[in-house]
Amino acid sequence: MSWQPAQEGLNEVLKMLRDSMSADTATQRAVTTRLEELRHVPDFLAYLSHVLVHATNEDAGHRVIAGLLLKNALIQRHGPASTEADARAMAYVKSTVLLGLGESNEKVRHTAGTTIMAILYNEETGAWPEALDALTKGMGSQDANLVDGVFNTFQKLSEDCPHRLDMTVSGANLLDHLVPQFIAFAGHSDPKIRLYALETLQSLSALRIPSINANIDAYLQSLFQRASDPSADIRRTVCAALGLILGSRPDKLVPEMKNVVDYIAYCTTDSDETVALEACEFWLTFAEDPNLKEQLRPYLGKVAPLLLEGMKYSDIDLLYLDNDEEDEAVPDKETDIKPRAYGGKSHGAHETNEASASSGGAGKSREAADRALDDDDEDDDDDFDDDDEDGAAEWNIRKCSAAALDVMAVSFGNDLLEILLPYLKERLFHDDWRYRESGILALGAIAEGCINGLEPHLSQLVPWLITALKDKKALVRSITCWTLGRYSAWIVAVSAQDKQTFFIPTMEGLLQMVLDSNKRVQEAGCSAFATLEEEAGGELVPFLEPILRNLTYAFSKYQQKNLLILYDAMGTLADSVMGALGTPQYMEILMPPLIEKWMSLSDSDPDLVPLLECLSSVTLAAGKAFGPYAQPVYQRCISIIHQSLMQWDAFTASPDTIDEPDRTFIVVALDLLSGLAQGLADEMPSLIASAEPPLLQLVAMCLNHFEPPVRQSAHALLGDMAMTCFPLLRPHVPQLMPAIIEQITPEPPTECISVCNNAAWAAGEIAIQYKGDASPIEPFVDDLIKRLIPILLNSKSPKSLSENAAVTIGRLGLVCPSLVAPHLGTFAQAWCIALWEIKDNDEKDSAFRGFCMLIGANPQGLESSFVWFCNAVCKWQHPSRELDNMFRQILQAFKAQLGDEGWNAQVAAFPSVIRDRLRERYQV
Repeated sequence: MSWQPAQEGLNEVLKMLRDSMSADTATQRAVTTRLEELRHVPDFLAYLSHVLVHATNEDAGHRVIAGLLLKNALIQRHGPASTEADARAMAYVKSTVLLGLGESNEKVRHTAGTTIMAILYNEETGAWPEALDALTKGMGSQDANLVDGVFNTFQKLSEDCPHRLDMTVSGANLLDHLVPQFIAFAGHSDPKIRLYALETLQSLSALRIPSINANIDAYLQSLFQRASDPSADIRRTVCAALGLILGSRPDKLVPEMKNVVDYIAYCTTDSDETVALEACEFWLTFAEDPNLKEQLRPYLGKVAPLLLEGMKYSDIDLLYLDNDEEDEAVPDKETDIKPRAYGGKSHGAHETNEASASSGGAGKSREAADRALDDDDEDDDDDFDDDDEDGAAEWNIRKCSAAALDVMAVSFGNDLLEILLPYLKERLFHDDWRYRESGILALGAIAEGCINGLEPHLSQLVPWLITALKDKKALVRSITCWTLGRYSAWIVAVSAQDKQTFFIPTMEGLLQMVLDSNKRVQEAGCSAFATLEEEAGGELVPFLEPILRNLTYAFSKYQQKNLLILYDAMGTLADSVMGALGTPQYMEILMPPLIEKWMSLSDSDPDLVPLLECLSSVTLAAGKAFGPYAQPVYQRCISIIHQSLMQWDAFTASPDTIDEPDRTFIVVALDLLSGLAQGLADEMPSLIASAEPPLLQLVAMCLNHFEPPVRQSAHALLGDMAMTCFPLLRPHVPQLMPAIIEQITPEPPTECISVCNNAAWAAGEIAIQYKGDASPIEPFVDDLIKRLIPILLNSKSPKSLSENAAVTIGRLGLVCPSLVAPHLGTFAQAWCIALWEIKDNDEKDSAFRGFCMLIGANPQGLESSFVWFCNAVCKWQHPSRELDNMFRQILQAFKAQLGDEGWNAQVAAFPSVIRDRLRERYQV
């Protein structure tokens, strides 16, 4: 017996739908509660489908709401019907929504299509053949409403679950039948049907469905026929489709490239912004494919001016952005503050000692610099796509044009610059500020790719840009900050006598922008100064006091959004000057505003996260000068970790009733403790003794935490403690080491690569502390080796992971050579390859000393990899005296074993650079 609605149930559902549109809060709350109760009741879904399709006397808005509730419930539904009642209700839902495809009300029939998509999304492949049959037959209907409903549904299916179309029906692929139909309907008399057909083809083309490729010529022909369609949406779709074909089948466009370029150029200036943006995306796609470089070259003279024109602010942009007011006292809106991801601290053998000490990560100030281009522009195209108030900073023609010009500059360098120079000169000195601003943006966009050709002009351009920082238009000042940041490498690298002309005025100009009264300029200035800090490094040391006074004064001016960038700039400054920051004079300037903010924020305030991140860099750079501030910082970190872990325990016990805690607080607190451990070193024990609960008890819990970034930072802290306060760690190593070993896996999931990396590094830092007394670490060596060697031998291992695995193997060899040496023949070649390119540093030195000890214990293990070892030896620039002697002894021992004749025969096969280096340095 088929399902039938009961009048009482139907009345209740209709009342709820009507009440859902009530302005009364209590009524709304009651409806929400009742809907939640009914969501899993099979009959309720049938009632919703009945209202959607058959309640023709009901308000269309109520019917659409019924359909949307049905769609949401269907998407959340998993598996086939579990009871007979459920099956009966679902059969009714399916048959009913198919009838809705021909509904006269457009919103209702499109909602019916949405529910069909939701059902197919969860259905087993081929489990609802009636739907696909109804859709394919409906394409040829004489009912215009049904044809519209069918094509609207196909468009949704191709976008949200195309796998439901890519299936075999009666021995043939369904899309082999459908794609030619879609191509034919792209010429339909109804523009809506044309659009649905083209959008469906576009979605399938993006997935590179074979049926599209099989019909590519007919598809292209249909696109060319629609190129001048009166519908802007169709022209936009044609541009997008041509971009996809350019990326997947450029061979099909090359013969028609002149016509295609002329068409896209025409569309780039289309009065409809969506068409112009899609056309601009085509240029970006064209520029990004190195295989198409020579195809693009003849058209640079046509494309470059179009991109320059697209970089000028539109009138719509200026409605949102053109604000020259002194708005620093205006509080930010919640929507101004973008969520920020914090991934935790990483260690890598490839880094120098200074870099591995940085807790913020090398990309920190670059991230800040890119954020300065929220409204102004990009570093690469991914960095443009930021939201801003009223949507003003969404991906747009200006940003896409700048991204395309940036990519073209990298590809064509001076060839593009020769085309651009006349246009740039005209714009940079234009009376209209919008042209000047776009010229400055273009100058920044080509900074990377055209730097060689621009260098002769920078001695005039940089002072001009510094002057532009005083422009009365805030948008000009802000983009000038960004562009100066793009040239900071050149500005920093000038000769000593030119510092007064370029470097110091740039630094002073950007610091003035940091203190500008316009919030947008503050943001751009602070971000650009952070970029300059990264490039300048130690060059900033003589100017530390005025820099600190400017940055700390900004704390009294900035609203919440810019404070986040200011923290970044502070942290980057600390990372850049390192130990130079560690004097009482500088700490007395820097710490009061940081402590004031620290005291004003609760342990659960999201603004505490960037402050903790900043302090991680400061503690590391300041070293023992941070001592007077260390105790309350340490205690608060312990408190944050403890509270967060308890919140996680509560969430794990009751995930349905408690919101998932934010892991970020644990991560940044662990990273700040790492900074303290490295900076305070032997002063750390007194800190640890003063706080409860015990630090290592919390760390042990973090090592087994559900979230990978928490485990990642916990391993980083263990490694840092091993380096600086190992006596504290030593009693706990037997309990901690199994958790460390557990995270070292040959092929970790993507989200766990950094965890594995830090675990391998921490194991090496702990192991090396046992030199002279290896007995406590010996029980773990075999398990470590069994996990580290497969990482080293796996060609798919990330480079940094292979490097850390190699360093730890070498350090284990330094401490327990007899346990590691038997495996030498297995990993010697891979070990040498992993470490020969990294810079000389202490980690590399200890690893090579351990490797040399392994060779001494098992020289036969190196025989098949001897040339690789010699190459690794020759890559060293400044080995320590101990390591240099070890290299000499090994090489001379091998020569003595082989004899002069055997040695000469062996090295004759070596590259000449290795032979010469061995002879010069080691006399062999």
